[in-house]
Amino acid sequence: MRISIIGAGSFGTSMAIVAARAGHDVLLWAHDPSVAEGIRRERRNPVYMPSVELDPHIGATHSLAEAAEFSDSLLMVVPSHHYRRVLTELLPHVARADVISGTKGIENESLETMSQVTAQVLGDKLRAFAVLSGPTFALEAARGDPTVAVVASKEDDFASAAQGMLSGGTFRLYRTNDVNGVELAGSLKNVIAIAAGVLEGLGLGSNTNAALVTRGLHEMTKLGIALGGRLETFAGLAGMGDLVLTCTGALSRNRRVGVELGRGKTLEQILGETREVAEGVKTAKAAQALAERHGIEMPITTEMYRVLYEGETPRAAIQRLMTRSLKAEFAR
Repeated sequence: MRISIIGAGSFGTSMAIVAARAGHDVLLWAHDPSVAEGIRRERRNPVYMPSVELDPHIGATHSLAEAAEFSDSLLMVVPSHHYRRVLTELLPHVARADVISGTKGIENESLETMSQVTAQVLGDKLRAFAVLSGPTFALEAARGDPTVAVVASKEDDFASAAQGMLSGGTFRLYRTNDVNGVELAGSLKNVIAIAAGVLEGLGLGSNTNAALVTRGLHEMTKLGIALGGRLETFAGLAGMGDLVLTCTGALSRNRRVGVELGRGKTLEQILGETREVAEGVKTAKAAQALAERHGIEMPITTEMYRVLYEGETPRAAIQRLMTRSLKAEFAR
């Protein structure tokens, strides 16, 4: 079959490789025309994944009209803060479409997930929706390291179809119908991953990191359940699996942002040095707003918001976390 992948960053390129490996023809849409031209000319993504040669079944374009014409199966892999705009620009070229979102983020202005944004923008042009998430570093999946993730859709048939579409010898998908949980887990873990990087940047050790991951998962789960997700999702690939990966893996963009924060760089300096998007930076705003809206205590997320947006120092944030009032580990 044919698949159009909207977004030619690291993960979009990786999913193009995975889809081609599964036997599909793929058209990869790039926002930057020079990236699309580089892919066509060099058979590599010259900016985001220059070390991996692309399958001949992968094409590239800068035209959304061409991408929509190529296939009505769309894999959206654009940053959350561009997702609505890109989908709106696609809308005139779409008759009916199946959409799989690989975007891990929450829209800051509306506090909506990508499933909500997709339904609003496409309306009755949306045939089915799924979200793909889990512990999936782009480079490792692209080079064929065994990788496992989860796909969620409220339509069981589409969850099964999406699962079969991308699964193969090196990429395995599980399925669920917990769209809320998978989207929220994939988004919220990025905030905790920045915090994990901060700990490394400060030179702190394994005790601190283990505490962060455990309590970070706890507060992710509290908010996720309050917003309709299920407990088991946060204990699975989209929750615990992805959290462990992004908090410990050297390829994590969010963790790298945290490392530089811990070493004393400003957020503006860090973001100015890379073209890649660390979704946790923006998600920290949305997560803090959602926690306040729903009355959910999320102390790690709150402290990361203060470090990122209010000029708080990482050491002061850690001290405030460590000196909070004492309480039971699990509320009764």
